[in-house]
Amino acid sequence: MQIELLLYIGGLALLDTLSPTIVGVTLFLILANNRKNLLMKLFFYLLTVVILYFLLGIVMMVGANYFIDSFSNILLNRFFSWTIFIIGLSLFTSSFFISPSNKKNIPIPKDQSFLSIIFIGITTFFIEAGTALPYFTAIGLLTTNDVPMYQWLSLLASYNLIMVSPAIIFFLLYKTFGKYINNLLTHLMNKLTSSSNSTLSWVMCIVGLILVFNTLDYL
Repeated sequence: MQIELLLYIGGLALLDTLSPTIVGVTLFLILANNRKNLLMKLFFYLLTVVILYFLLGIVMMVGANYFIDSFSNILLNRFFSWTIFIIGLSLFTSSFFISPSNKKNIPIPKDQSFLSIIFIGITTFFIEAGTALPYFTAIGLLTTNDVPMYQWLSLLASYNLIMVSPAIIFFLLYKTFGKYINNLLTHLMNKLTSSSNSTLSWVMCIVGLILVFNTLDYL
Protein backbone atom coordinates (compact mmCIF):
# COMPACT_ATOMS: atom_id res chain seq x y z
CA MET A 1 0.00 0.00 0.00
CA GLN A 2 1.31 3.45 -0.90
CA ILE A 3 2.52 5.66 1.94
CA GLU A 4 0.82 8.60 0.24
CA LEU A 5 -2.55 6.85 0.45
CA LEU A 6 -2.04 6.09 4.14
CA LEU A 7 -1.24 9.75 4.76
CA TYR A 8 -4.43 10.78 2.96
CA ILE A 9 -6.53 8.33 4.99
CA GLY A 10 -4.87 9.36 8.25
CA GLY A 11 -5.38 13.04 7.46
CA LEU A 12 -9.05 12.47 6.69
CA ALA A 13 -9.49 10.54 9.96
CA LEU A 14 -7.93 13.44 11.87
CA LEU A 15 -10.24 15.82 10.02
CA ASP A 16 -13.21 13.73 11.14
CA THR A 17 -12.19 14.22 14.77
CA LEU A 18 -13.68 17.72 14.40
CA SER A 19 -17.17 16.22 14.61
CA PRO A 20 -19.06 18.64 16.87
CA THR A 21 -21.76 16.07 17.62
CA ILE A 22 -19.54 13.33 19.05
CA VAL A 23 -17.44 15.75 21.10
CA GLY A 24 -20.53 17.70 22.18
CA VAL A 25 -22.37 14.64 23.50
CA THR A 26 -19.20 13.47 25.26
CA LEU A 27 -18.81 16.83 27.00
CA PHE A 28 -22.48 16.77 28.01
CA LEU A 29 -22.06 13.35 29.61
CA ILE A 30 -18.95 14.54 31.46
CA LEU A 31 -20.55 17.76 32.67
CA ALA A 32 -23.95 16.30 33.56
CA ASN A 33 -24.89 16.39 37.21
CA ASN A 34 -25.38 12.63 37.30
CA ARG A 35 -21.92 11.21 36.54
CA LYS A 36 -22.67 7.72 37.82
CA ASN A 37 -21.29 5.04 35.49
CA LEU A 38 -19.76 7.74 33.27
CA LEU A 39 -17.18 5.37 31.82
CA MET A 40 -19.77 2.77 30.81
CA LYS A 41 -22.13 5.40 29.37
CA LEU A 42 -19.38 6.93 27.26
CA PHE A 43 -18.23 3.45 26.22
CA PHE A 44 -21.71 2.44 25.02
CA TYR A 45 -22.17 5.78 23.25
CA LEU A 46 -18.87 5.62 21.36
CA LEU A 47 -19.22 1.89 20.66
CA THR A 48 -22.63 2.49 19.06
CA VAL A 49 -21.24 5.25 16.84
CA VAL A 50 -18.14 3.25 15.83
CA ILE A 51 -20.07 0.06 15.01
CA LEU A 52 -22.61 1.91 12.84
CA TYR A 53 -19.89 3.87 11.02
CA PHE A 54 -17.83 0.72 10.50
CA LEU A 55 -20.84 -1.17 9.07
CA LEU A 56 -21.62 1.78 6.80
CA GLY A 57 -18.04 1.73 5.56
CA ILE A 58 -18.20 -2.01 4.80
CA VAL A 59 -21.47 -1.63 2.88
CA MET A 60 -20.07 1.27 0.86
CA MET A 61 -16.77 -0.49 0.10
CA VAL A 62 -18.47 -3.71 -1.01
CA GLY A 63 -21.00 -1.79 -3.10
CA ALA A 64 -18.35 0.41 -4.71
CA ASN A 65 -16.08 -2.54 -5.51
CA TYR A 66 -19.00 -4.42 -7.07
CA PHE A 67 -19.88 -1.38 -9.17
CA ILE A 68 -16.31 -0.97 -10.39
CA ASP A 69 -15.99 -4.67 -11.24
CA SER A 70 -19.24 -4.57 -13.18
CA PHE A 71 -18.30 -1.57 -15.33
CA SER A 72 -14.53 -1.87 -15.55
CA ASN A 73 -14.64 -2.19 -19.35
CA ILE A 74 -16.07 1.26 -20.07
CA LEU A 75 -13.14 3.44 -18.98
CA LEU A 76 -14.67 3.75 -15.54
CA ASN A 77 -11.44 4.80 -13.85
CA ARG A 78 -11.07 7.93 -15.97
CA PHE A 79 -14.77 8.69 -15.66
CA PHE A 80 -14.49 8.37 -11.87
CA SER A 81 -11.37 10.53 -11.83
CA TRP A 82 -13.19 13.38 -13.56
CA THR A 83 -16.25 12.87 -11.37
CA ILE A 84 -14.19 12.98 -8.18
CA PHE A 85 -12.28 16.01 -9.47
CA ILE A 86 -15.52 17.90 -10.16
CA ILE A 87 -16.96 16.90 -6.77
CA GLY A 88 -13.79 18.07 -5.04
CA LEU A 89 -13.81 21.38 -6.88
CA SER A 90 -17.49 21.87 -6.05
CA LEU A 91 -16.91 21.15 -2.34
CA PHE A 92 -13.98 23.56 -2.22
CA THR A 93 -15.99 26.31 -3.91
CA SER A 94 -19.16 25.71 -1.88
CA SER A 95 -17.25 25.88 1.42
CA PHE A 96 -16.91 29.64 1.00
CA PHE A 97 -20.68 30.14 0.81
CA ILE A 98 -21.73 28.45 4.06
CA SER A 99 -22.99 31.03 6.52
CA PRO A 100 -22.33 30.72 10.26
CA SER A 101 -25.29 29.53 12.29
CA ASN A 102 -26.26 29.73 15.93
CA LYS A 103 -28.52 26.70 15.70
CA LYS A 104 -27.66 24.01 18.21
CA ASN A 105 -27.23 20.57 16.63
CA ILE A 106 -26.01 18.51 19.57
CA PRO A 107 -28.48 15.73 20.53
CA ILE A 108 -28.95 15.65 24.31
CA PRO A 109 -30.20 12.48 26.06
CA LYS A 110 -33.42 13.00 28.00
CA ASP A 111 -32.18 10.81 30.82
CA GLN A 112 -29.03 8.96 31.86
CA SER A 113 -30.20 5.40 31.12
CA PHE A 114 -28.01 3.16 28.95
CA LEU A 115 -30.86 2.76 26.46
CA SER A 116 -31.05 6.52 26.09
CA ILE A 117 -27.28 6.71 25.60
CA ILE A 118 -27.39 4.07 22.85
CA PHE A 119 -30.27 5.93 21.18
CA ILE A 120 -28.18 9.12 21.20
CA GLY A 121 -25.37 7.12 19.58
CA ILE A 122 -27.75 6.08 16.81
CA THR A 123 -28.97 9.68 16.48
CA THR A 124 -25.37 10.88 16.22
CA PHE A 125 -24.76 8.40 13.41
CA PHE A 126 -27.71 9.67 11.40
CA ILE A 127 -26.75 13.30 11.99
CA GLU A 128 -23.12 12.82 11.02
CA ALA A 129 -23.47 10.16 8.30
CA GLY A 130 -25.23 12.55 5.95
CA THR A 131 -22.30 14.96 6.04
CA ALA A 132 -19.41 12.55 6.72
CA LEU A 133 -17.40 13.93 3.80
CA PRO A 134 -13.96 12.82 5.09
CA TYR A 135 -15.22 9.26 5.63
CA PHE A 136 -16.81 9.07 2.20
CA THR A 137 -13.63 10.49 0.67
CA ALA A 138 -11.50 7.89 2.45
CA ILE A 139 -13.76 5.11 1.16
CA GLY A 140 -13.52 6.55 -2.36
CA LEU A 141 -9.72 6.60 -2.17
CA LEU A 142 -9.59 3.01 -0.89
CA THR A 143 -11.88 1.90 -3.69
CA THR A 144 -10.11 3.67 -6.57
CA ASN A 145 -6.70 2.45 -5.34
CA ASP A 146 -7.92 -1.17 -5.33
CA VAL A 147 -6.91 -1.84 -1.71
CA PRO A 148 -7.45 -5.52 -0.76
CA MET A 149 -10.22 -6.35 1.69
CA TYR A 150 -8.03 -7.38 4.63
CA GLN A 151 -6.29 -4.01 4.45
CA TRP A 152 -9.30 -1.76 4.03
CA LEU A 153 -11.11 -3.51 6.89
CA SER A 154 -8.26 -2.67 9.26
CA LEU A 155 -8.03 0.86 7.85
CA LEU A 156 -11.75 1.48 8.38
CA ALA A 157 -11.50 0.20 11.96
CA SER A 158 -8.47 2.40 12.62
CA TYR A 159 -10.20 5.38 11.01
CA ASN A 160 -13.20 5.05 13.31
CA LEU A 161 -11.05 4.72 16.42
CA ILE A 162 -9.17 7.89 15.46
CA MET A 163 -12.49 9.64 14.80
CA VAL A 164 -13.68 9.13 18.39
CA SER A 165 -10.25 9.69 19.99
CA PRO A 166 -11.02 13.31 21.08
CA ALA A 167 -13.93 12.01 23.17
CA ILE A 168 -11.58 9.56 24.89
CA ILE A 169 -8.99 12.30 25.43
CA PHE A 170 -11.55 14.62 27.03
CA PHE A 171 -12.69 11.82 29.32
CA LEU A 172 -9.10 11.10 30.40
CA LEU A 173 -8.49 14.82 30.99
CA TYR A 174 -11.59 14.99 33.16
CA LYS A 175 -10.57 11.91 35.17
CA THR A 176 -7.09 13.42 35.64
CA PHE A 177 -7.96 17.03 36.46
CA GLY A 178 -11.62 16.75 37.52
CA LYS A 179 -13.45 19.94 38.41
CA TYR A 180 -10.41 22.09 37.60
CA ILE A 181 -11.24 21.94 33.90
CA ASN A 182 -15.04 22.11 34.18
CA ASN A 183 -15.16 25.74 33.06
CA LEU A 184 -12.96 24.98 30.06
CA LEU A 185 -15.11 22.00 29.04
CA THR A 186 -18.31 24.03 29.48
CA HIS A 187 -16.95 26.84 27.30
CA LEU A 188 -15.88 24.32 24.66
CA MET A 189 -19.30 22.64 24.64
CA ASN A 190 -21.10 25.98 24.24
CA LYS A 191 -18.76 26.82 21.38
CA LEU A 192 -19.39 23.51 19.64
CA THR A 193 -23.17 23.74 19.85
CA SER A 194 -23.14 26.98 17.88
CA SER A 195 -20.38 26.43 15.34
CA SER A 196 -21.32 23.32 13.37
CA ASN A 197 -21.66 25.25 10.11
CA SER A 198 -18.18 26.73 10.49
CA THR A 199 -16.75 23.27 11.08
CA LEU A 200 -18.59 21.92 8.04
CA SER A 201 -17.17 24.76 5.93
CA TRP A 202 -13.59 23.89 6.87
CA VAL A 203 -14.20 20.16 6.33
CA MET A 204 -15.68 20.79 2.86
CA CYS A 205 -12.75 23.00 1.92
CA ILE A 206 -10.06 20.51 2.99
CA VAL A 207 -11.86 17.46 1.56
CA GLY A 208 -12.36 19.30 -1.72
CA LEU A 209 -8.64 20.06 -1.98
CA ILE A 210 -7.71 16.44 -1.18
CA LEU A 211 -10.03 15.15 -3.91
CA VAL A 212 -8.70 17.64 -6.45
CA PHE A 213 -5.01 16.96 -5.80
CA ASN A 214 -5.53 13.20 -5.60
CA THR A 215 -7.10 13.04 -9.09
CA LEU A 216 -4.94 15.52 -11.03
CA ASP A 217 -2.56 12.79 -12.24
CA TYR A 218 -5.42 10.64 -13.57
CA LEU A 219 -7.36 13.17 -15.66
